[in-house]
Amino acid sequence: MRIRKASAGEMLELWGYPDADGASPTAKFFCESIASGKADFWTLDDDGALIGELYAFLELEDRDFADGVTVAYLCAFRVREDLRGRGFGTRLMEAVLADLKDRGFRRATIGADEERSLRMYRRLGFTKDVKVCFLDPCAMDGDMRPQRQKEGWLLLAKDL
Repeated sequence: MRIRKASAGEMLELWGYPDADGASPTAKFFCESIASGKADFWTLDDDGALIGELYAFLELEDRDFADGVTVAYLCAFRVREDLRGRGFGTRLMEAVLADLKDRGFRRATIGADEERSLRMYRRLGFTKDVKVCFLDPCAMDGDMRPQRQKEGWLLLAKDL
């Protein structure tokens, strides 16, 4: 099992796009953020097969999510369904949080829009409610503005 940072090109490949030109607005936003250093794409690989992913946005327009200095935003946290419950996601999350701490970030936020993910994130240390959200800062519409979402919660982890 290997945890590593991946490239914007690898993200596009994972999302099924040959390049950024034909990508969805959200995929373009992720790709541009990774390429510019405003986000990191983390993967959990098993013998070359991607089994998990997590994105760390270091700076976003809404500073409650990521301010570019002390607070980073985590999103699109996934582990392959047949491998859930084995601690792989926890290992990935811990590696990303350790990297953020080493880089000087003091806190991390994460969004939850389901009760199941809310419980999991609280178990991982995201215990403080920051605010209720109706916009996803990383899902872009055709005008590259954050898309509306169903009600969700922005959670904050204790000090890293």
